[in-house]
Amino acid sequence: MADLEPMSPFEPMTAVDEQAIHDQLGRMPRGVAGVAWRCPCGKPGVVATEPRLPDGTPFPTTFYLTCPRATSAVSTLEASGLMAEMTERLGVDEELAAAYRGAHEAYLADRRRLGEVPEIDGISAGGMPTRVKCLHVLVGHSLAAGPGVNPLGDEAVATLGEFWARPCLAERTTPDHTTPDHTTQETA
Repeated sequence: MADLEPMSPFEPMTAVDEQAIHDQLGRMPRGVAGVAWRCPCGKPGVVATEPRLPDGTPFPTTFYLTCPRATSAVSTLEASGLMAEMTERLGVDEELAAAYRGAHEAYLADRRRLGEVPEIDGISAGGMPTRVKCLHVLVGHSLAAGPGVNPLGDEAVATLGEFWARPCLAERTTPDHTTPDHTTQETA
């Protein structure tokens, strides 16, 4: 659509990335448009997913969190009742609700840049714009879009802290997929 600003290009998914994502998810990734956020260790942490999977299924989750450390930590936040608290705040804090509606619109605009799928038109993900039903989606959105786009995703990322610090950074790879001592890194 002509009224959309260009989205930052995603890094293409390499064969090494695909294997890393397979290892993270326990299955081959589907419909990946590219790597939307990379962990400081060098592995993909969020992938951008096409709005229609290769089998034709509409898929509203544009930013899919793949990092197992982040996924586990976010699951712990969800179990703590944080989603209910955030949803309650949306009902009483109009400024927060307006910013969250903006995140919803930004998410839809990002998806439209990847393709139009009438079956999910107007539907973002994670409960946006009126509730919080999946922190994994909000965290993936915040990591991919950067701070200031999704206020509740940003809050969740801040609450997670440096989830990649241990042991992930010990597994760090360089852009050419070698470890800092220049030996080839095997993907786990």
